[in-house]
Amino acid sequence: MTKDDAVLRMTDIVAKFVAFTGKRLPDDVREKIAELAGQEEEPLAKAIYQTMLKNQELAQELNRPSCQDTGAIQFFLKCGANFPYMSELSGILRESVIRATKEAPLRHNAVETFDEYNTGKNVALGIPSLFWDVVPERDDCEIYTYMAGGGCSLPGHAKVLMPGEGYEGVTRFVLDVMTSYGLNACPPLLVGVGIGTSVEVAALHSKKALMRPIGSHNPNPRAAKMEQLLETGINKIGLGPQGLRGKNSVLGVNIENSARHPSVIGVAVNVGCWSHRRGHIVFDKDLNYTIDSHSEVDF
Repeated sequence: MTKDDAVLRMTDIVAKFVAFTGKRLPDDVREKIAELAGQEEEPLAKAIYQTMLKNQELAQELNRPSCQDTGAIQFFLKCGANFPYMSELSGILRESVIRATKEAPLRHNAVETFDEYNTGKNVALGIPSLFWDVVPERDDCEIYTYMAGGGCSLPGHAKVLMPGEGYEGVTRFVLDVMTSYGLNACPPLLVGVGIGTSVEVAALHSKKALMRPIGSHNPNPRAAKMEQLLETGINKIGLGPQGLRGKNSVLGVNIENSARHPSVIGVAVNVGCWSHRRGHIVFDKDLNYTIDSHSEVDF
């Protein structure tokens, strides 16, 4: 296979996968929604979950996105330094979004700042967003795709706390965010919390936290305990499905973190709505691919 053929093949696969993720939620999200639905007793909450199920059925039946806001496309990459198509990857992902926009179709969500011009292609300056991790000694490429909606993860919040505020301050910040903009993000929510040494580091951690499977845990036992405590606390707020009250407010809470300067604690919160449209695909050096986010892929 020539390099040109390889580029066309990878573009075609990613375009189809992006389009597919807008119509079919990941396995873990659908399973968690079904679990939460079974715990509700209020008639309205039950009806909302039934509507979510019907939404997914119709998205498949009618072959169209499950939410009208198909977001700004973001890619989180763990790319091996020896992956043979690394230099072409930015162009591949950009072209795949243009194709997915036409084929899915996806709503046009890329507006050039200051010019106030919608490109109509879902690509513009800095869109799609690419976040890179280059992994030495590997020759594969791991891609998380994500539709970042205007009501959920795009209005994320970040702040640098003074160290005296401690992890109680982190908890207070997370709960303040969840009782303000969390209601607008179509609960139940997947909550991504990032902790690091500055706002930009914490913000990126909070986004990467949204790529983790529901039910996974931070490898640090103290962080994993905090995930559980935050999940319990946010559920007690009682947002319920679509913010109309119910037993549960979240699909889960994921914390990602790195070390920090002793003078600060950077913290950020991003949330994914119930229609959490992320996907995970891995290409080997020959462009064979595996998908573990969705067990039923029909392209």
